[in-house]
Amino acid sequence: MATKIRLQRHGRKGYAFYHIVIADSRAPRNGNFIERIGFYNPNTNPATINLKFERALYWLNVGAQPTDTARNILSCEGIFLKKHLLEGINKGVLSEADAKSKFEAWKNVKRIAIQNEINKIYEQQRIVNKAKLESERVVNQTKTKVLAQKEKLLKEENNTPLPSE
Repeated sequence: MATKIRLQRHGRKGYAFYHIVIADSRAPRNGNFIERIGFYNPNTNPATINLKFERALYWLNVGAQPTDTARNILSCEGIFLKKHLLEGINKGVLSEADAKSKFEAWKNVKRIAIQNEINKIYEQQRIVNKAKLESERVVNQTKTKVLAQKEKLLKEENNTPLPSE
């Protein structure tokens, strides 16, 4: 059976998230599937990916073909690197310890890059919030000055005697 690793669309209009599934290539996009191996939510920043690593690796090894987007997701999670390293172990080019250390090093670099991206996003958001707060503070100060002037004018009008008729 020709199997594919692909995305199944869920969610509402304009706010989609996807299940990553193993399906027969002839099945419809949101139809029957063999196994659900994770989900992908592009609406968060950075995108949220939750994947059953071992199952995805198993299905790749038995011949499942990923679609383009699924290939990118699997690549970002390191599944293709792990498959490549396992093939090197099987051929005798790499030892298991070398492959494990290479994969862990790649994983740590990836984790640091993602954390740096998250920190950058939070820092930008903090700067934007600080600017909004400052502009709101300026607007409030001008409003209080205008109100104080109006109150002063009202007091002056109340203190002046009315012209007699």
